[in-house]
Amino acid sequence: MNNRYYNSNRLIKDALRVIPLGSQTFSKSITAFPRGVSPLFIEKGLMAKVWDVDGNEYLDFINGLASVTMGYSNDEINSKVVEQLDKGVIFSLPNKVEIEVAKIIIDLVPSVDMVRFGKNGTDVTSAAIRLARAHTGRDHVLVCGYHGWQDWYIGSTTRNLGVPDVVKKLTHKFEYNNIQNLKDLFEKYKDKVAAVIMEPMNVNWPIEGYLQQVESVTKQNGALFILDEMITGFRYAKGGAQELFNLTPDLTVFGKGIANGFPLSVLSGKREVMTLVEDIFFSGTFGGETVSLIAAKSVLNKVKNSNYVETISALGSKLINGVNSLIDKYCIGLYVSISGHPAVSYLVIKKSENYTALEIKTLFLQEVFLRGVLVLGSHNISYSHTESDIDKLLSVYDEVFQILEDSISNNKLHALLTVEPLKPLFKVR
Repeated sequence: MNNRYYNSNRLIKDALRVIPLGSQTFSKSITAFPRGVSPLFIEKGLMAKVWDVDGNEYLDFINGLASVTMGYSNDEINSKVVEQLDKGVIFSLPNKVEIEVAKIIIDLVPSVDMVRFGKNGTDVTSAAIRLARAHTGRDHVLVCGYHGWQDWYIGSTTRNLGVPDVVKKLTHKFEYNNIQNLKDLFEKYKDKVAAVIMEPMNVNWPIEGYLQQVESVTKQNGALFILDEMITGFRYAKGGAQELFNLTPDLTVFGKGIANGFPLSVLSGKREVMTLVEDIFFSGTFGGETVSLIAAKSVLNKVKNSNYVETISALGSKLINGVNSLIDKYCIGLYVSISGHPAVSYLVIKKSENYTALEIKTLFLQEVFLRGVLVLGSHNISYSHTESDIDKLLSVYDEVFQILEDSISNNKLHALLTVEPLKPLFKVR
């Protein structure tokens, strides 16, 4: 084991005795980070940097799985949070900040008339599906993307242990950028589909007119059109991906970076649908928790009144252009590529002739972590990143891409790996 990660390696042994996978989140666990060459525990963060429990410093492009949009320990947000802490976190009646944040979201997103808060993405995606079923009187759901861990969705993946077969049979995946595939499913389950729920964009850009066709076909078939804007919301444009692509969903769910890391998610949509929320009983003690809402108010006002969207897009464009230049420089385009929106881009690693994608990715992670960059596959740009941070990332990629090219061309990748490669996981996109 690498002494650079002595405390991480010590702590993971302790954690595995009391916590499944040693982490509360699948994507933060040893299933995603190769054990022995990774910083498995973070001690603190400040703006665009974090420090692990061994004192190693990293420029962070994971940003709490895209939940940190303004930077770690942001003074402006934290001061508002501390002020609210002195007043109280949760009360016996609603607080006016619930109204204030709802109004900002409604102002930013034209398709939204009403808002209800949750704590994580699974809360609100599940509420949206129940709402759609109640509104349409239908049971089947068509999905594209990742939408949380609840039975209605996760039963459609390979991680479906414990989900009853009767539930699995109600959810059906459709292929992104393939409108005929969606039309075929509507025909197969004619008059039975309650909703189409999808991430409007992830790794790939939509082909011309595709998203508009999805909306049209969905509504023509009497189903609700639901956008999962956990990642895209308030990043791709001030009004999210629906503003960028000119869409009008019936329901939209938001989360992730809406409160700069404080736990908050949003179920929102048209009044005629949202008024059924109480009938489906989407209700939780902590939906009106004030600290997260105060943080969200600060974040959303920044989105609304600053150049936040333009800034992260410009930084992300510089990153994508730089990575593409390095891919060309080292002729590794057969197994490394970059795609996505500038605000959240994805480094896609594929298999080579002699090595699996996970073997290559493990070496990639081993080397970028060693050079002080924290990244898993996506580049989640925050408002605290600077041009010099992008330059630092590209400098590290310059070194690591050269190592990848040399190890693959000369068939010595295994000799450079100091740990076992990552194991295959289920794919949700």
